[in-house]
Amino acid sequence: MQELASLLGLEPLKPYLTALLLPPVPILVLVVVGARLILRRRGLGWLLVLTGVVALYLSTLRGVAVVLQDQGLKPPPALSAERLEQLRTEGRAAMPTAIVVLGGGRRAFAPEYGVSDLSSTSFERLRYGAWLAEQTGAPLAFTGGVGWAALDRTQVGASEAEIAARIARSELDQPLRWVEGTSRDTRENAILTVKALRSAGVRRIVLVTHAWHMPRALREFEQQAGAGVELVAAPMGYVRLQGTVPEDWLPTGQGSLDVRNTLRELLAVVASR
Repeated sequence: MQELASLLGLEPLKPYLTALLLPPVPILVLVVVGARLILRRRGLGWLLVLTGVVALYLSTLRGVAVVLQDQGLKPPPALSAERLEQLRTEGRAAMPTAIVVLGGGRRAFAPEYGVSDLSSTSFERLRYGAWLAEQTGAPLAFTGGVGWAALDRTQVGASEAEIAARIARSELDQPLRWVEGTSRDTRENAILTVKALRSAGVRRIVLVTHAWHMPRALREFEQQAGAGVELVAAPMGYVRLQGTVPEDWLPTGQGSLDVRNTLRELLAVVASR
């Protein structure tokens, strides 16, 4: 399906199509259709309205996001202390390693700073990548451009990678060795990054992204790496139950965001097959 979208030139529409397919848009459409049917087919109309109301409620729950993440996406576990020690030892010996952070969005202009800035998603990934670089001694790379929604590259400011390079140097004290700033999605992240790192002699990539994004990202990078480069998943930012009813099973803004992120990934997994 991804190849078909590319062939038809639909990739620039991905951000808009995704927004229309994720809550609350389909749920609101369901409610409107149900309300329209109530006068002619009362039973069916009310069923659709109530289904929409329940779906809207579920789309705001952290508990639902946890189920979607763990049972639908099934991300790999976080790196253990033992695995970190192994990466530290092998990276200094015979396995040239790079830590690759995947971009997750940016703010074209942050008025409080007067320049472009990373989204919270991107910064969380960069922070963890910088911590891994400090723990293992491996050099750090960042991949991310401006996304498909930016129709005119010259009018949208710095790429994610350029912003990340500035923040990594000035705020995290962990300069980036590789900066890839032209990719527009996860597939292009993989194509361009693997090519650059393979040319630099890197034989192992430690891939950093959110847990809900990791299964698809890992598959894209594995397809590009082939047998020549080993991939190590370093997921972070897992959606987890807090153990309290208000946090997990009552509507919250964070719950809505978590459900939206996991649903978007499930949609992307289906579309990429």
